[in-house]
Amino acid sequence: MEQNLANFIWGVADLLRGDFKQSQYGRVILPFTLLRRLECVLEPTRDAVLQTYETQKDQPDILKERLLRQAAKQPFYNTSAITLTKLGENDTYDNLVRYLNEFSKEAKEIFDYFKFVDYLDQLNEVNLLYKVAERFKTIDLSPEKISNHEMGLIFEELIRRFAESSNETAGEHFTPRDIVKLTTDLLFIDDSDSLTLPGKIITIYDPTAGTGGFLSSGMEHMLDYNREVTVRVFGQELNPESYAICKGDMLIKGQDVSQIKYGNTLSDDQLSANKFDYMLSNPPFGVDWKKVEKAIKDESARGYEGRFGPGLPRVSDGSLLFLLHLISKMRDPQEGGSRIGIILNGSPLFTGSAGSGESSIRRYILENDLLEGIIALPTDMFYNTGIATYIWLLSNRKSRERKGKVQLVNATEMYSKMRKSLGSKRNTIENYIADVVRLYGSFAENEQSKVFDTTDFGYRRITVERPLKLCYYPHDPERQANLKEDNSFQKLSDAEQAALLMALNTFESEVKSERTFYKLLENQVQQQALQGKHNPIKLNTSLKKALQKHLSEQDDTAETVKSKGKIEASSDLRDYENVPLKEDIHAYFAGEVKPHVPDAWIDESKTDELDGQAGIVGYEIPFNRHFYSYTPPRPLEEIDAELDVLSAEIMDLLREVHV
Repeated sequence: MEQNLANFIWGVADLLRGDFKQSQYGRVILPFTLLRRLECVLEPTRDAVLQTYETQKDQPDILKERLLRQAAKQPFYNTSAITLTKLGENDTYDNLVRYLNEFSKEAKEIFDYFKFVDYLDQLNEVNLLYKVAERFKTIDLSPEKISNHEMGLIFEELIRRFAESSNETAGEHFTPRDIVKLTTDLLFIDDSDSLTLPGKIITIYDPTAGTGGFLSSGMEHMLDYNREVTVRVFGQELNPESYAICKGDMLIKGQDVSQIKYGNTLSDDQLSANKFDYMLSNPPFGVDWKKVEKAIKDESARGYEGRFGPGLPRVSDGSLLFLLHLISKMRDPQEGGSRIGIILNGSPLFTGSAGSGESSIRRYILENDLLEGIIALPTDMFYNTGIATYIWLLSNRKSRERKGKVQLVNATEMYSKMRKSLGSKRNTIENYIADVVRLYGSFAENEQSKVFDTTDFGYRRITVERPLKLCYYPHDPERQANLKEDNSFQKLSDAEQAALLMALNTFESEVKSERTFYKLLENQVQQQALQGKHNPIKLNTSLKKALQKHLSEQDDTAETVKSKGKIEASSDLRDYENVPLKEDIHAYFAGEVKPHVPDAWIDESKTDELDGQAGIVGYEIPFNRHFYSYTPPRPLEEIDAELDVLSAEIMDLLREVHV
């Protein structure tokens, strides 16, 4: 029935064709559907509301608002006597605008964000407004005929069609239904028993609500387990049209739409005091946070009292900020805890070396045992991108067997080709949802599922130093030319410059000892001064750095450079090793580094800020490495044969051109 009614409603597009673009159909159909539903819901109490309005219109606004809601027996009301059945053919536009303006604030705001009046104006200009209104007034969307649940399904179907008809931007605000279903099923996988408890109250939150797909799916999932459960949804959305669609959908389903907020979640969290049982999100991939950088850095400065205490990712990608935001909304485990399902691209898995913001965020998540699992999805699953994507599942109330563990599931080959592509979406996982959920739920290791300790993803980045061994080439013309351009050299007087060059030219060959080089150079300079050729030249630190920079190079056969009795390290030979956290850095160094560079050592002055030990701790999740399968190259004979065929085809084509 829901499908048939959705088909009938979408049939209004036949009236719009020619005067409106296909991508605009939803901007007319969705608000009209919402309007018709609201007036059908309000119809039984319309007279009572009008009477209350007349008798109480002089009361204070707060009291009047409460009395009107009571009269309507709904969280919204309308104080106009106009309905779609009473518009009139002559003054349709004016009557409709007046009708919309008489809705209570929360309902009216939805139509404002739809920019519905603008579209009514366009309909009026092409003489379609009355015809469209006439079509909608014939549809019975009363609660007696269509329940909130059924109406929600109808509205979702219309949203889906709208997203598909404008698939060039759909991916920014609409998550494909198969991905929504899979993520939701995974999120609730271990909670079926608790969801059947009588009188259960569940909260669901989406900080990037879009058109409300995740919120709707979460509600449906809950109701499948327990029709008596009370589900309260919360969300925030930045795009005004998506916000209007989401809020309208939630209003249709009987939710308190005051908990659906408009604005930027990262810079202006409008539900800052709330914690939630379940959270779902599909934040925009790779979107920078430059516009809200100040607000985010200000909050980051508050440390763990704010949302971004663990660290900040690079400005070019804010995905991990949304993840930190969700973590900040988790209930205390003693109060039931929380679970999170979030869709991210590949960069949060590995971007950023040890000590970077991204690595620090991963470290916080793993060391606090919040990451439960990651599922790799097939490519070409979203409307506006074909890149690799992953579902991250987080929980602060893991089951006993999952504590200290992370499960990785490779579902990249579990898809079907769509009959018709929608933007970049060419694949669907719909037929494999049960298989993926079963694979994840089994918590077993096989070719598609692997289980790791949280520490398996950690490493300690140690700094490996090697001694500075310099060979000087004092008489080399090219090197001397570079020295002449150096500021330290140019600060010398003309006479001093000439004297220094003269001293350098007395060397007949290279010198493989910095100590010997400066001793000989100083002797030459002093001899020239004694002969009265110039004033004594002081080889200060600045000048020595210039001489080292331009006249020397690393030479393993040269003498080791020392300063105040300590071996100097070569910055050019400095290297780094990522030592797995489970291994001792000194044992690793002795086995993996020393055999190749016997004179190397670990710089133990570079320590981790948190644990104070040598080396900087980092975390990354090299997902593909754990599922890599070697494919041997084809035999050369097979490749040669294929090349022969292609060469013959090319020659045939060339002969046709010449003929």
